[in-house]
Amino acid sequence: MKISYNWLKQFLKVDWEAKKTGELLTDLGLEVEGIETVESIKGSLEGIVIGKVLTCVQHPNADRLKVTTVDLGNGEPVQIVCGAPNVAAGQTVPVATIGTTLYDDKSEGFKIKKGKIRGEESHGMICAEDELGLGSSHDGIMVLDETLKAGTPAAKVFNIEKDEVFEIGLTPNRADAMSHYGTARDLRAGLIQNDISLELISPSVTDFHVDDRSLRFEVVVDDVEKAPRYAGVTISDITVKDSPEWIQNRLKAIGLKPINNIVDVTNYVLHELGQPLHAFDASKVKGNKVIVKTLPTGTKFTTLDEVERELHEEDLMICNGNEEPMCIAGVFGGLTSGVTENTTSIFLESAYFNPVAVRKTAKRHALNTDASFRFERGIDPNITEYALKRAVLLILEVAGGKVSSEVIDNYPTKIEANQVFLSFEKMDRLIGAEIPRETVKNILASLDIKFNSVTDGGIGLTIPAYRVDVTREADVIEEILRVYGFNNVEFSHKLNTSISFSEFNDVKIENILSNQLVSQGFNETMANSLTKASYVSLTDMLSEENNVAMLNPLSNDLGVMRQSLLFSGLESVIYNINRKNNALKFFEFGKTYHKFESGYSEQKHLTLFVSGNRTKERWNVTQKKSDFFYLKGVAVALLQRLGIKKLKTTPTKNDVFSEGITLSLGKIKLVDLGVIKRSINKEFGIKQEVLFADFNWENLLKVGGKTSINVSNLPKFPAVKRDFALLLDSEVTFNEIYNLAFQAEKNLLKEVDLFDVYEGEKLEEGKKSYAVSFLLQDENKTLEEKQIDKIMQKLQQTFEKNVGATLR
Repeated sequence: MKISYNWLKQFLKVDWEAKKTGELLTDLGLEVEGIETVESIKGSLEGIVIGKVLTCVQHPNADRLKVTTVDLGNGEPVQIVCGAPNVAAGQTVPVATIGTTLYDDKSEGFKIKKGKIRGEESHGMICAEDELGLGSSHDGIMVLDETLKAGTPAAKVFNIEKDEVFEIGLTPNRADAMSHYGTARDLRAGLIQNDISLELISPSVTDFHVDDRSLRFEVVVDDVEKAPRYAGVTISDITVKDSPEWIQNRLKAIGLKPINNIVDVTNYVLHELGQPLHAFDASKVKGNKVIVKTLPTGTKFTTLDEVERELHEEDLMICNGNEEPMCIAGVFGGLTSGVTENTTSIFLESAYFNPVAVRKTAKRHALNTDASFRFERGIDPNITEYALKRAVLLILEVAGGKVSSEVIDNYPTKIEANQVFLSFEKMDRLIGAEIPRETVKNILASLDIKFNSVTDGGIGLTIPAYRVDVTREADVIEEILRVYGFNNVEFSHKLNTSISFSEFNDVKIENILSNQLVSQGFNETMANSLTKASYVSLTDMLSEENNVAMLNPLSNDLGVMRQSLLFSGLESVIYNINRKNNALKFFEFGKTYHKFESGYSEQKHLTLFVSGNRTKERWNVTQKKSDFFYLKGVAVALLQRLGIKKLKTTPTKNDVFSEGITLSLGKIKLVDLGVIKRSINKEFGIKQEVLFADFNWENLLKVGGKTSINVSNLPKFPAVKRDFALLLDSEVTFNEIYNLAFQAEKNLLKEVDLFDVYEGEKLEEGKKSYAVSFLLQDENKTLEEKQIDKIMQKLQQTFEKNVGATLR
């Protein structure tokens, strides 16, 4: 959420620096994630001065260019070549001097330099209004008031506004602060705690009055549960045009694009007071009647984004007298009923809609608007009419017109404020310290919380309706504490601890492995367990039928619970790569979730992600790429740390790998590891190689840290290891090499291991290199060299014949 400091100061005359104000807002729970300086005109016209055109003659080498001399007020006129058709001697014009940076419509800057144009020197640029950001016209240069003096900085002539904008990471519970007024209200409470008492200035609506009753509308609310309060008024004889500069500056500062004066006012009041509004073209509301109701499932409705949507029977709609839909209540307007440049009268809506109903509708149609963002969190039901009148007065100011009806306010059952009793004893116990009672009362008063009764044991309180998150005694205590300041609570310097016996369990193994990974330069990640449903289509190992779907998903990207930790990890990988962090080593302890016919299943995993260089770039360290062998070494070291040493290597059956192996202890599979397929990386926009290891946590717990030792006789005769560096086609897998090897030699071959994979510049396209080791052993005698060579030759011929392998 963006909050303009200039706008905030309209409600609270605070003179603090933005940084200091941001620190206080953060202490109050409105965490300021950043402060950005915003200019109403990019560059603030720095380097632009007023000039007087002294002479203007035809360019000798170009029909469409003129050569001018311009007085810039420093006593030395300069020559400027200009292509504008309207340039003439005697004009007063804005001039961009040498070194000035101008910005295009994409905010990309370019610097004005001294140069020659068709052989004539040019020492600056006479500007059109679009080149300065003062308008959109490019028909010719700007001609200014001749009374302006040459050399006057343009920033003094035009109204340039600088603002500082807070980026607030608003938590879902703080619906009361979803506006400039709400933020100012919270800031005032914090200032009072800092012994600074300022008046909270609210916009006045005392000038509101009805001019006539020539355009009356009937309002019928069929579903009062979904629309507890609905108000409206009509305004006639308006002129739709661009908003005045001050409104445009406010909206631009917080990242909104001005549209027209009517729509801009509704957006302005939305961000000023937190009350969403909607303006209907009154001529398009058939029967001069507004009906708030639901429509049958399957009803077609085209929204402002020109998308035709099918309505659900629970979607609350704003309909006209013919019961035709005009707007999805609290979410999005319709294409045919909105305000256009031809609109002369409007019906202005202000309402309080049920938060749950709005949230369900917004998620159902995948719409997230400023209005739905506020309605679904809960707005103040008591400002519905006030915000309506505020918007009316602004519309009359910027668009003219007259109020043509009484305010219609359908509010059959008032929404009551919460009643809470605060116990001083419980407050002291939860906070862990005793806050002076007068301080507590002052804080509560500054938060608009009213006292019903005060006793020695506590206070009976009435919570304002806009504080939808304060419903319990604990919530009130939290409010007191955040305004009082967490840092102001004294705590004991005495530290008590106890030592308890713990066996080799889940937590202990997790800590052991975490410490080892961190010592090797890995960073732990914690990804969201919710993910995209479509990810399962990237592998045949997962099925859409096994997805655990959310009944009320936050978004389409968070619609199901993950069946694999791979995809959320790849999201972290590309997030870092996009921010120039290419040397990546991540690990995550997390669960996967599956739905089977027998029920739901949760499975814990440890996953590793490695990509890019093994270490970050340093002057004294030679860079080396992470590869398959490096990841395998990390995985084996983790298993050995748990006492698991006699590992069996087999080709992996997991199809997410282009190259991969499975490490097992006997028949117990412990980890799949390898190189992620390029096709999967491409789905995430990853162009560099990513290595992945997936440990089965339940199996690690079964075999890790066991003290039992199995004893067997040592082999009487030594084993022999031989290696091949095989040049293969890229589509050949280790699984094929593994199976072919055991088919060629069934008796003496004990192990086949892949210890390196290389694809790079020195290999022709479509080729890769495998480094494969073979362990040979005869339990009855020592192998002779001739016998070994014969086996290796047999293996080589098998690979050459079946997969076209050659030795490097």
